[in-house]
Amino acid sequence: MARRSQAPVTPSAAELAGAAGQPIPDVIAPDLAVLFCGINPGLWSAVTGHHFARPGNRFWPALHRGGFTGHQFQPAEQPGLLALGLGITNVVARSSARADDLTREELVEGGRVLTAKLTAYRPAWLAVLGIGAYRTAFGHPRATTGEQAELIGGTRVWVLPNPSGLNAHYTLDRLAEEFAALRAAVY
Repeated sequence: MARRSQAPVTPSAAELAGAAGQPIPDVIAPDLAVLFCGINPGLWSAVTGHHFARPGNRFWPALHRGGFTGHQFQPAEQPGLLALGLGITNVVARSSARADDLTREELVEGGRVLTAKLTAYRPAWLAVLGIGAYRTAFGHPRATTGEQAELIGGTRVWVLPNPSGLNAHYTLDRLAEEFAALRAAVY
């Protein structure tokens, strides 16, 4: 189903519709400095096989402007994150048009799966990209952005705002500041 190309892709409406429910592979390895964790893949990501692939998503610009990468990666460059000690996963594996299409039960189960992944791969930090998803998946209804008191599977946790273009009250500048704060804590 996924194209998995290096070139930018504009999926057709049929491709997007057919991608609903499809997972995409994690970008992960043992002992990463930071494992970034989206809520779930969007349909563009499911078609292309690249995390945060939809135009308008501000993950890649915020990652660069926050100081994690020397240039702004394109989604197809995601394998290069591993050499920088960075990775990407999701709370819920199935793709959807919007994160609010997920159920509470899916998020809670995703939290359990993510905990097992953290135990197996042992990243130093988990950066969850979405306060609502973190609150639901890990049962912390009053959590705020920034470093969390709780470790998960021995991993330190930081919550970042969702970089989706739908999260309009966070500008790219504010997102970059949040990413930079995490980077300062990590390094």
